[in-house]
Amino acid sequence: MYYVSTRSKNHRLTASQAIAQGLAVDGGLLTPEVFPKLSHNGLKTLTDMSYQQRAVYVMNPYLEDFTASELSSFATKAYGPDKFDAREVAPVRTVDGNTHCLELWHGPTCAFKDMALQMLPHLLSASLVKNDEKKTACILVATSGDTGKAALEGFRDVDGTRILVFYPKDGVSAIQQLQMNTQEGENVGVCSVVGNFDDAQTGVKKLFSDEKLRAELAGRGYFFSSANSINWGRVLPQIVYYVSAYCDLVKTEKIQLGDPVNVCVPTGNFGNILAGYYAGQMGVPIRKFICASNSNNVLTDFLRTGVYDRNRRFYNTMSPSMDILISSNLERMLYELSGSSDGEVRGYMDQLAEKGRYEVGDAVKGKLSRYFAAGFCDDAQTQRVIARMWNEHKYLIDPHTAVAFDVLDQYRAETGDDTAAIVVSTASPFKFCDSVLGALGVTDLREGTDILGQLSELTGVSAPAPLAGLAGKEVRFTDNTTKDHMVDKVLEMLK
Repeated sequence: MYYVSTRSKNHRLTASQAIAQGLAVDGGLLTPEVFPKLSHNGLKTLTDMSYQQRAVYVMNPYLEDFTASELSSFATKAYGPDKFDAREVAPVRTVDGNTHCLELWHGPTCAFKDMALQMLPHLLSASLVKNDEKKTACILVATSGDTGKAALEGFRDVDGTRILVFYPKDGVSAIQQLQMNTQEGENVGVCSVVGNFDDAQTGVKKLFSDEKLRAELAGRGYFFSSANSINWGRVLPQIVYYVSAYCDLVKTEKIQLGDPVNVCVPTGNFGNILAGYYAGQMGVPIRKFICASNSNNVLTDFLRTGVYDRNRRFYNTMSPSMDILISSNLERMLYELSGSSDGEVRGYMDQLAEKGRYEVGDAVKGKLSRYFAAGFCDDAQTQRVIARMWNEHKYLIDPHTAVAFDVLDQYRAETGDDTAAIVVSTASPFKFCDSVLGALGVTDLREGTDILGQLSELTGVSAPAPLAGLAGKEVRFTDNTTKDHMVDKVLEMLK
């Protein structure tokens, strides 16, 4: 199994090389040349496995330079009971007869990014050894809220690594910011960036392509890698939970093996829903991928029209992890739907960089229509959905998950498609206490971490231990910069 750039498929890398490098040298995203298939019998076999065993089974064909024994060890460490508070790791909760919620927030930072970022450090550190890399990997991360903390926690004090996280100032929730700025570890750094997530993400991409900076840091004994979903080592573990969710529905007899399902995913950078698409390509019978956006609905418009246009108003919403106008992982989808045409993808990305927009051809539009549906939900409706889910089902959800539930309702109303659906729940509601409490009618909010207890007292639901443990933690990071001075901040942090 080799990996190639979405913008130039001539240079092939092994899995360990692709994971260590993170981003292709031409700015493209590294993607597998082929996708292995899961047979009907393979899915049946997976149904009786634990989550850890499923992870090894699914990832093994993509990682030919890793042994099954290595992957088994990684999965045991990544998804053990000391990391996740649910035995199933990614449990599926049935909300009503044909609507199920895949809870991806039972890990150490209470967000779905843990599902990949507890595995990635093991894959990366092993990749460095396999490639005989002597320099320290500097993990650069741009975050819209959840990736930053999950990456910091995953790479904390991992040998051979430093990790630097950039997040948009005033663009994450108070709890998300506190999680990052209180992060422990000797190899971690955190800095806010004036602007929005796209400013932070664009800045990080420029750092990767800055040859002068790379040369300077090489002299200091560092090289850049990534923990964002531009790194294949982030996307691959996410495929696992779609396979696992389907198998759990079969195991609990909610569906029969071979029955199709729909999945509805709250989407910002497109990595999460892309992993679902890859699971479908492997053989999981997913009929429709429903992309749920907030008011930053650039993906909704693209999936409906084939025109991607980031030249629009940016909104700061109560679902900040989706406050994104440049969805990096969409590039991998374009590569697949264009028949691996690196030239076509390169043209789209050049247009995006130069004009802020591009329009795909009719062939790609047809495939988008076949596989995807899309909708969006504003903040007012998000609050109504949070309240409805609690009042009708006593099910407490965060704003991102609420967006997905609403868009699924829109899709069903528009199409009449009552196929069993999996709604992907991406974060604990306790990461967004102010928004959830507001949705439940509370206007007098407590300050700091006291707000966690306020939500618990109102609902009778306990706050996850990692969030409850934030009370009294020392704030270690207060640095701020602009996107044009991120290079200076990197040089300062890597003295």
